[in-house]
Amino acid sequence: MRTTPPRTAPLIAPAVLAMSVLTLSIMALLAGCKREQPAPTTAPATTAPAASTTLPTGPDATLKDVAEHTPDYLIGISYPAVASQYPALATELRQYAEAARSDLVEAAKGREEGTDAPPYELVLPFTELHVSPTLVAVGVDGSSYTGGAHGTPLIARWVWLPRQNTMLRAKDLVADAKGWEAIATLVREQLHTALSQRVDADELPPAERVEVLKGASRMIDDGTAPDPDHFSEFEPLVGPDGRIRALRFVFAPYQVGPYSDGTQTVEVSAASLLPHIAPAYRSLFEGG
Repeated sequence: MRTTPPRTAPLIAPAVLAMSVLTLSIMALLAGCKREQPAPTTAPATTAPAASTTLPTGPDATLKDVAEHTPDYLIGISYPAVASQYPALATELRQYAEAARSDLVEAAKGREEGTDAPPYELVLPFTELHVSPTLVAVGVDGSSYTGGAHGTPLIARWVWLPRQNTMLRAKDLVADAKGWEAIATLVREQLHTALSQRVDADELPPAERVEVLKGASRMIDDGTAPDPDHFSEFEPLVGPDGRIRALRFVFAPYQVGPYSDGTQTVEVSAASLLPHIAPAYRSLFEGG
């Protein structure tokens, strides 16, 4: 089950830099959302959200971008056009956004009145990663800021199969536990290699290097345990023939490394995946 990350996290990045980047991002998004709305005849009140910012509900509701602002929080949500073609996909995106918004609004209730701290912020820019008659992939690389040095990353992926009228989920993609063990091994090898390269580039003293490698390696092993929940965020890389040539697994900060390592990705080729893919989905892959 896809859930939003917790609102609290270790404070690693400098507060000033993180807030600057986050603020610029959300203001750009909010500005983009506002351009699509008719100009108001009167200035909106500064203490209440804009009237058109309520998230739509119900299976047939049209997805609408959201620009919401109060003294305590700012919210910017933009949806991809392709989602409106597939109601079930639209519902999943909306539910994810509603959950993130609810968490932020609830957190903002405890924000101290009159504080000089910046308002809480939620930025969710959904984007089209791939669109074809056989595959639709949507991603979001967003952030929720509820105080502290930096925001909490909100990273998620959805893969919709139009012809089957269903979502492609990790738990259905791979047939059995042995398949996940094999995939986890391939992913770990790449993550450990990338970790060693980063640590070598830092030119740490030998003792410190050992400690850094030890801690980060443990995070990799824990975050890639052979369980489909650890590989739920993935996106297809499609070849010229329209079939999947590889899957890119996406790991948010803290899953396989500290916040400073950012979002990490690992690509696994179709040839390596195919022996473990469930029969119902093999035709989607090159060689299937």
